[in-house]
Order: sequence, then structure tokens, then C-alpha cells
Amino acid sequence: MHEPVLLAEALQALAIRPDGLYVDGTFGRGGHSRAILERLGPHGRLIAIDRDPQAQAAAQAIDDARFTFIRTPFSALDAVLGPARAHGMLFDLGVSSPQFDDPARGFSFRHDGPLDMRMDPHTGESAADWLARAEQKQIEEVVRAYGEERFAKQIAATIVAARGREPLRRTRQLADLVAKAVRTREPGQDPATRTFQALRIHVNRELEEVSLMLPQALAHLEPGGRLAIISFHSLEDRIVKRFLQSAARPSVPRGLPLRESEMPPAALRLVGRAMRPSDSEIRRNPRARSAILRVAERTAGTYQPAVLRIEPGARWRN
Repeated sequence: MHEPVLLAEALQALAIRPDGLYVDGTFGRGGHSRAILERLGPHGRLIAIDRDPQAQAAAQAIDDARFTFIRTPFSALDAVLGPARAHGMLFDLGVSSPQFDDPARGFSFRHDGPLDMRMDPHTGESAADWLARAEQKQIEEVVRAYGEERFAKQIAATIVAARGREPLRRTRQLADLVAKAVRTREPGQDPATRTFQALRIHVNRELEEVSLMLPQALAHLEPGGRLAIISFHSLEDRIVKRFLQSAARPSVPRGLPLRESEMPPAALRLVGRAMRPSDSEIRRNPRARSAILRVAERTAGTYQPAVLRIEPGARWRN
């Protein structure tokens, strides 16, 4: 059974009211959703979202009239909620353990399988297909930007040379190629770690998805509603942190002279400090070690949406 990360902390952050409407924006295998349902009363509602067909199959096991599952990316939050506003939303970003552990999904270099990496295998381009057509410079930029890999140039050159000899279709093929190109690595880290992360982020447009979701989540929160987001690597956490900080400042046209008493209320109030898993949770679930939870509460203030995003080879843009 997949153990949801920071479960107790996320539930406390949501401050669940029994009759509220809540959104689990990353259903996965339903650990967070089940815990939310346990705290809802008979008039509460939970809407769960995930683009993975296997998550949809897992959701069918929840027989509860208060529960609705919709298979879609969380960037489609506006379409999912329509005019409705929620009392809390939870997003557990990244790839779930069941996805990593299934060789057929191609997320992990530890198991040989098809080089796919798509969260929805029925949509978009697989990692193998993209690597077969991408120019060497494109591969280098993706691996450097999304994997923060200092050997991106060597890895890209090795991939392009290898695909000229035979198709690159398996995870073990890619992992072996990267191991040849990476000269040194931090103790305990596989040479392929950063490259696999980069390709997964690119194939699934993960950072773009987060950037599109955040303003929609803010727009669909009731005043007093909580937004809780768990990130697992610095790129997505940076987007979340900057968005929350931006929305926690009053939205005032630049150069407009206002006294402090005249400042309009911000759209969000940051709740506490960022939280990380306890030592005991990390011992139970080592994959939780990089998780970080950020929480904010909706106010009655307004917010001027701004998309925060990163592009390969580019600096952060606001």
C-alpha cells in the first residue's frame, strides 16, 4: 500500500470542515483522499483529479457518494470546478511510488522497461519518441535545466551518437549511456538520476502544469480556504514558493503612492513555515526525504495572476 507523504501535516493544514468541498488535485492511489473523506461529514464533498489511468482504476474502489474522481491534468482545474469554490485543496506534486515501481511505466532506471515516462500513457509523446527526434542541443538544454545536470552536454552527445547505431527504447539502455557520460556523481546517487528526472519533467510538462494550476486554485478557493502543496524537487518548489509569496503581497499598480493603511488586502496569507517529513517518516518511507509542504489561506483580497515558469536554457521569468 502506498503511504502518502506528510499525511498528518497535510490534513492539519487543510483544517477540514465536515460540510466543506475539498479537492485532491493529485489522487495517485488515494491515500490523501481516503483520509480527507474520513474527516468529512455526510454533507461534505471531495473531488479528486489525476491524469493517470491507473489512478482512475484505483479511484473506482472508493464507493462513497461524497466522492467524485475526474481523470484530467490539474491544469484543467477551471473546467473541473466551473463556478464552484472549494474550502481546501491539496496537491502532492511529482510521480507517485507506484508509478516509479512499475517497470512498464519507464520512470525508473532501477528497472528495465519501455522508455515511456508519461503520466498518461495515452496522451502526448513518450521519452523514447522525443529522444529519437530531438536535436542534440535540445536534449542538452532539457537535461541541464530540468535535471540541473552539469554533464548535460556530454550526456546529450552520447545519446545522439547511440541512437545513430540503434533505437533507444529501454530504460536500461538510457541509464547505461548516461553512466558512461557522467564522470563523477554525489555519493549514493545513481548517474542517471538527474537525466531521468529531467526527461520525466519535460515529457509531462510538469513545471508548466504547476504554473497553470496555481492561479486557478487561488481563484477557486473560498475566503478562509486552505491551499496545501507538497513538492519534491527544487524547481517545482521554487514555482510554488514564488507564487505563494507573490499572492501574499497586496496587488497594487506599480508606482501608485499608498499609505500602509490604504493598502488592499493580499489574496493569500501564508500559514506557518514550510514543513518537512519527520525523521521517523523518512525511516518508514525514504522517498519522503525531499518532500516539502507549503500552506496558505485564502483571504478576501484580489490577485492579479502571473504565470511563473522555467524554460530550458532560460532564467526564471515572472
